[in-house]
Amino acid sequence: MTPSLAEYMGSLQRDCAEMAQVAAGNLEARVPGCPDWNVRKLLQHTGLVLHFWTEIADNRLQDPEDVQRARAPDEEVMLLTWFNEVSNHSAQVLGAADPAIRVWTWAPRKDIGFIQRRMPQELAVHSWDARSAVSDSPRRIDPDMAADGVDEFFDTFVLGYRGEEGPVGPAKSGTLHLHQTDGDGEWFVRYGPDGVTSSKEHAKGDAAVRGTASDLLLMLWRRVPTDSPSLEIHGDDTKLDEFVSWMDLT
Repeated sequence: MTPSLAEYMGSLQRDCAEMAQVAAGNLEARVPGCPDWNVRKLLQHTGLVLHFWTEIADNRLQDPEDVQRARAPDEEVMLLTWFNEVSNHSAQVLGAADPAIRVWTWAPRKDIGFIQRRMPQELAVHSWDARSAVSDSPRRIDPDMAADGVDEFFDTFVLGYRGEEGPVGPAKSGTLHLHQTDGDGEWFVRYGPDGVTSSKEHAKGDAAVRGTASDLLLMLWRRVPTDSPSLEIHGDDTKLDEFVSWMDLT
């Protein structure tokens, strides 16, 4: 079930607060899922992304060049204060906005509703990133948010991944079945050079992977490796690696 706007905003606020809490005193800790970043860089990046999309929504912008860019502080107290201000303002603006209002986005969906979903999902993964920098067993992403994140990965990121001549996919072809163990989520994926399609159904694929919605989402975003003990894989595991590794997520 797709989270409500109130649930999205509650998740956004909780994850922002947890990121700030984790960051305090740990800005130099390395982020395993983003090897070139420490927690300071992660917090700066996340705050700038929140600021950018909040400006789009708040001012109903139709061109990203019209965004008034921000600068993220380096010093810890100033950075934490700035991040809290940005995140509180973002939750206030997005929580009060009409999802149907048309704005610029990079995705096929061109409305504030895209931002109201994208920002909580951005924070769900990056809050986990922050937790993973200071803990070997970080708290999992909420199952409902994580399952919606898997949906978003397929209906937004995969759908929007196109070359100059149309959809593109991995060089080789295959099928995958993803099965959520802490909820009802199931996804059947067909991939190949002509693109990727997905459906929410139970069907036999070249490979099947079972795990919590959090682990499935983090696997797709390459935070959890496909050979993680938390994932149960059946069939041809090379097909899973082919799919997970093909898209440029930078």
